[in-house]
Amino acid sequence: MASSLFVGLKRLDAFPKQREEAAEFFNRTAAGGAITLVSTLFMAILFFSELRLFTKVTTVNELSVDTSRGEILEIHFDLTLPHMPCSWLSVDAMDISGEVQLEVDHDVYKRRLSADGTPLDDGVKHEVGPRAQLPANGSDPDSPPDPTKVPGYCGSCYGAQSRQGQCCNTCAQVREAYRTKGWALLDTEKVEQCMHEGYKEEVQEQKGEGCHVWGDLHINKVAGNFHIAPGRSFQQGNMHIHDLSPFQGQAFDFSHTVNRLTFGREYPGMRNPLDGVAVKQSPTEDETSGLYQYFLKVVPTTYVDLRNRTIHTNQFSVTEHFRETASPAMGGGQLPGVFLFYDLSPIKVRFQESRVSFLSFLTSLCAIIGGVFTVSGIIDATVYHGQQAIKKKLDLGKLS
Repeated sequence: MASSLFVGLKRLDAFPKQREEAAEFFNRTAAGGAITLVSTLFMAILFFSELRLFTKVTTVNELSVDTSRGEILEIHFDLTLPHMPCSWLSVDAMDISGEVQLEVDHDVYKRRLSADGTPLDDGVKHEVGPRAQLPANGSDPDSPPDPTKVPGYCGSCYGAQSRQGQCCNTCAQVREAYRTKGWALLDTEKVEQCMHEGYKEEVQEQKGEGCHVWGDLHINKVAGNFHIAPGRSFQQGNMHIHDLSPFQGQAFDFSHTVNRLTFGREYPGMRNPLDGVAVKQSPTEDETSGLYQYFLKVVPTTYVDLRNRTIHTNQFSVTEHFRETASPAMGGGQLPGVFLFYDLSPIKVRFQESRVSFLSFLTSLCAIIGGVFTVSGIIDATVYHGQQAIKKKLDLGKLS
């Protein structure tokens, strides 16, 4: 067994030695075979290590000053509010440039949820905005006819018209005219176009439900905020006001889950610190409402993949703050809701995917093979000549 292993190792010797008594022949040794096995294993380890580095994609990042101007910031949000009905909520956005988007109804959707979180509309998307008008005779067959459905009807704007002969045929148009003027439309019961809207009835009907709100906002790339708060909103001068008259005596529970919040497209490996965050309000009194504030620092980011495809997006960090306050509907002075304040960083981050080129990989392989082979040859020659020297001394009896 030992002799066959010895012969096998001799055959593996990649460094045959020239016999001193016969210069044209080479001698294979067991030590050379062992060194060949070890060097081959070492080369295989180095080869697979180099192959892993060649196939691995690394991301290099660099910082620079953000010099972009006049861009639009995309916000993609998805929140679940289990204790706030959809008809109670409005989504507003505003920034320091003075642009205000009230009750955003474009690319923003809501889904009614039961008290246990089950969707009540079979997953159908409904765009946020003014409620669809009821049938001409209202929801009650005995209700008086709706004059706004009469052909040729031209409703009054109640002094808020911006031009001569302007018609406000729906409650939404009256509200928009008031917003343009910076007025507050508080008593809708006296507005003919709003009598058949059924907003207050809808508020009472959805009491005890929850809401799933999601969508996209396109705003100026400057500091600002967007929020989800109760009541219909309007702008009066420089003041942003929400009409909470339909909720007198009502506390608001703004417990929520942030399913998703991104500022732009996602790139590979992107992490959003608020995704999946669930916050539950624990008021000490039934009359207490919650104001949730998130202060976000948005960092412009560019991601370039191996194919040189570029993704322009943003990362953000967040600081949270919760304030327990009496509801304005209960006489408090602070508007409850979920507020997200964002500011833009002047520093831009660039991520660049890269990996080792094929030529570098090939050069490394040649270096591995040549280097290991050379070092192994030196070791084998040293071992062989050492053995021969010892053998000669033994033959001459000089080795004690």
